[in-house]
Amino acid sequence: MFLIGMGALLVLCGILYMARAAIWRGPLSGPDSSRPVRDTLEPPRRGVRFLGLGTNWPGILLMAIGAVLLMWGASF
Repeated sequence: MFLIGMGALLVLCGILYMARAAIWRGPLSGPDSSRPVRDTLEPPRRGVRFLGLGTNWPGILLMAIGAVLLMWGASF
């Protein structure tokens, strides 16, 4: 039971870490927020850099360890 709980906690922490990295990546309007307001708050090219492995590896690692613990706990 302890392994299942710890695995679930690690998976949840990994998801929250990756969500935090995506949300708090930076201001939506870019480094120069003194520009006039456009029709949208989104910048013209945000990119998908925040979804890459370089910024999310700790979250992916936490989720992988949690998944292993979940499967190991479920096998007993």
